[in-house]
Amino acid sequence: MEKRQDIQLLTSEFLKVVQQAATAVYPWIGRGDKNKADGAATKMMRDAMGHIDMDARIVIGEGEMDEAPMLYIGERLGTGNGSSVDIAVDPVEGTTLVSKGQDNSLAVIAVAKQGTLLHAPDMYMEKIAVGTKAKGSINLNVSLTENMKSVALALGKDVSELTVMIQDRPRHDHLIKQVYDVGAKVRMFSDVDITGAISTAIDEEDVDLLVGTGGAPEGVIAAVALKCLGGDFQGRLVPENDEEFARCIKMGIADPLAVLTMDEIVKTDACFFVATGITNGSLLKGVRKKEDGKMFTHSFIATKNHSQFIEARH
Repeated sequence: MEKRQDIQLLTSEFLKVVQQAATAVYPWIGRGDKNKADGAATKMMRDAMGHIDMDARIVIGEGEMDEAPMLYIGERLGTGNGSSVDIAVDPVEGTTLVSKGQDNSLAVIAVAKQGTLLHAPDMYMEKIAVGTKAKGSINLNVSLTENMKSVALALGKDVSELTVMIQDRPRHDHLIKQVYDVGAKVRMFSDVDITGAISTAIDEEDVDLLVGTGGAPEGVIAAVALKCLGGDFQGRLVPENDEEFARCIKMGIADPLAVLTMDEIVKTDACFFVATGITNGSLLKGVRKKEDGKMFTHSFIATKNHSQFIEARH
């Protein structure tokens, strides 16, 4: 029997972690130094997680131990007591956005029962995501056109009524064309596809489908969020050379070119997702500082079959 309840009790602790990380980044918004912004969030997250009663392991973080001094893959965090968990973390999702003072940057963490999260290498992943009503209707082995028809049927819509979220990159031109060809709408975004994936499961966002190729680590984090929200997600790694293919094998992925279902990426229901906005975005408002020096944050928590937005003053 999974320790779902034990893990869920950690949500308030991890909410504090992402809130503190976001406020640590605030002084660096729009100052042109993404490395200092990322470093501030990373240090704050690591220090805060070190005091939580848990036996945690970073499975997706800032890189390998020789690449990152903190929050590196394999690093152990917590007091060693309490639930044993895997952590997928992105201290600043959208570092360039922060450095330029642009919208949609987040501090994000996904947590799951230890041994259940895909160890995704830092490479590209093809992704497709939908909300609850379209769960079970996606398949990365067929074209986007076929997926749109399937999703439209599940939603009780005409395919021309769909809104498809796609990152604005030349590599996605063929996907954008397929959307236009069936008369559906495209909603483009510049960075942070985690927000796009989550938006498919938030009714107010009016997004039916996310598709495109982005970072594999972010794919795992998005899959955790969608599993909690009752949506669906599929991914397929895109190793670009023999070295990346071999790295997949080394990290325990038997077939690096196989389509991975949400349940293969997140092999448990004992998981949760937390995020705090750094700059304003479609999902979350950014950190604000009032005249009295108080900081305000806007966060999102998703646990199994439950989600909530939280505004807080610090």
